[in-house]
Amino acid sequence: MPTKPVETPDPKGAATPDDPPAVVEAPSRALVPAPERLPAPQNLPSPPRRKPRWRMLLALALICAGIGGGGFNWWREHLARLPDGIVSGNGRIEAQEIDVDTKFAGRVVELLAQEGDLVSAGQVVARMDTRDLEATLRKTEAQVQQAQRSLEEANANVVQQKTQVTLAKQEIDRTTSLVARGYATNELLDQRRQSLNGALALLNAANARVGEAERALDAATHDVELYKVNIADNTLVSPTLGRIQYRIANVGEVLPVGGKVFTLLDISDVYMDVYLPTAQAGRARVGSEARIILDAWPKFIVPAHVSFVATQAQFTPKAVETEDERDKLMFRVKVRVDPELLLAHAAEVRTGLPGRAYVRIDPKVAWPAALQAAPSK
Repeated sequence: MPTKPVETPDPKGAATPDDPPAVVEAPSRALVPAPERLPAPQNLPSPPRRKPRWRMLLALALICAGIGGGGFNWWREHLARLPDGIVSGNGRIEAQEIDVDTKFAGRVVELLAQEGDLVSAGQVVARMDTRDLEATLRKTEAQVQQAQRSLEEANANVVQQKTQVTLAKQEIDRTTSLVARGYATNELLDQRRQSLNGALALLNAANARVGEAERALDAATHDVELYKVNIADNTLVSPTLGRIQYRIANVGEVLPVGGKVFTLLDISDVYMDVYLPTAQAGRARVGSEARIILDAWPKFIVPAHVSFVATQAQFTPKAVETEDERDKLMFRVKVRVDPELLLAHAAEVRTGLPGRAYVRIDPKVAWPAALQAAPSK
């Protein structure tokens, strides 16, 4: 029985012997229209992202800061539990400001200090132009020499007039004896007497000129001293131990009378103003012991004392009629640092630092242990 051969499909792309050779078409350069919608990209899983290291470090820093701040707050709260008789208030370290001004109008020729410099009392910080005053001083010194010569001439005239008076007296004596013996007339005696009166008058005038010359010499001498003082006042010096806070003028500037050159902080007058309620401020006295603790150096206890208690309340209306409003009255109390301590630590004094002042309003109450530490040497 004849069988029909089974045709097996050729593999895709396989060529048969009877197929004609495939013709390779060249790539077409014609524009092909784009499909209306492109196939959406497949959502591939993204690799896991690593957390930046700086975030971990920042978190650790915040945790450490929180722990430190909590400890500091605990310490402050523990210290705030003060015994009766000791009160406290917040404030900032301040110092008395002193302006170094010019006494006369003039030009700045030299500046010998800069902002932030620590200057001592009497230290020269600036010099003004004094050429005009020096010229006037030389002129006045010449007038002094002239007055001295005038005084010497007046004294010489006095000596001369004294000799004339002596001669006139001698002539009167001789004429008087001659008149008694008849060898001279009374008229001649009268002339001799008139000559004596004239000599005495000239002597008095010479003495008066001596007084005028002496006063002229004194005036010229005082002028010399005045111009020397004015020249010295044009050399600006620091009036006290302090730190230069501002330099206001520059070299070459012409300043009026009272023109500011420097502003310095008086290191010998450092204080902190705190505000206490009525019940506490009423018990505070000038001279009461105090302590200051700065936020920058919480371990250092600065001895101080109360130097001023305000007589008028602040932060409240002028007319207070209720008891509740009277309880809100606040009085300014100035706590001043001991000057001896400031002189010993002048280089470490800083103003504007916040802190807390503790005032002992009851002298019978002892300071707690946390406020008895001595300041660092």
